Amino acid sequence: MIVYFPSVIIIVRRLAAVTALGAVLAGCGSGASFTPPSPGKAAAASPHPGKPPEQRPKQAPPTLAPGPGGVTPVFERAATSTATGDMTVALTFDADMTADQGPRAADGEHFDNPGLIASLRELKVPSTVFMTGRWAEQYPDQARAIGNDPLFETANHSYSHYAFKASCYGLPTVARSEMRADVDRAFAAFSKAGVRNTVPYFRFPGGCYDDAALRAIAPAQVTAVQWDVVSGDAFATDADAVAEQVLAGVKPGSLVVMHCTRSAAPVTEQAVRRIVPELRKRGYRLVKVSELMRRGRA
Repeated sequence: MIVYFPSVIIIVRRLAAVTALGAVLAGCGSGASFTPPSPGKAAAASPHPGKPPEQRPKQAPPTLAPGPGGVTPVFERAATSTATGDMTVALTFDADMTADQGPRAADGEHFDNPGLIASLRELKVPSTVFMTGRWAEQYPDQARAIGNDPLFETANHSYSHYAFKASCYGLPTVARSEMRADVDRAFAAFSKAGVRNTVPYFRFPGGCYDDAALRAIAPAQVTAVQWDVVSGDAFATDADAVAEQVLAGVKPGSLVVMHCTRSAAPVTEQAVRRIVPELRKRGYRLVKVSELMRRGRA
């Protein structure tokens, strides 16, 4: 999804002013039915702490779904703290793409960011990529490469980045009766592209949702994943300012939202190259959303 700022825009020194919040960020189906991975109960710590990840038995990704009363649960950050020594933080990247951006991509506009993905691999940063179905269809080779790399996990960011709540930064709105189908259609696009590391998480386009939307997608048995740190990379031109905003906002258990699109977030890769070493210097361990979720909600 493109990262949309919350209703209160955080202004950071030297951060390029973002006035085009109504524009849609783009970046990292068929209508066939697809069943997301079965939800599992959130676990505490790994039962195999002495073994490297590749040698541990594969576990079902944790999820908070289904929520009470038929409402999709929302996860924003984990209940960790410096007091417990659990210095974990998750960097997430939205790969947005809307219906009108297909022709633009055909004309040469880049809604992907292979340089960013390469940097995450080089820096060995476990990450969660929230991908739209249209992005997976536009860049199937990249989607498959991300979705089969154990460093990453792929989550659902809707099919074409339409809003699930009215008045969401000017985005077209999905009818309530079509919301569940939209989620399923994105999962189907991942499957068709050969994406394997799919987790049952969903990020609302623009971060906009209400109780009606949470009820509408509840049958999909996904956990809605938001964030508590806005990177400000959308339409930014100053990588240092983006990095400063992230580093100023992160705390143990934080979930950072960034983008996987060159056209709408051109300085994200540069910002990540500053953010990652500094977080590690401060004692943070970078994890996927699935591992952060195992710690429970704050």
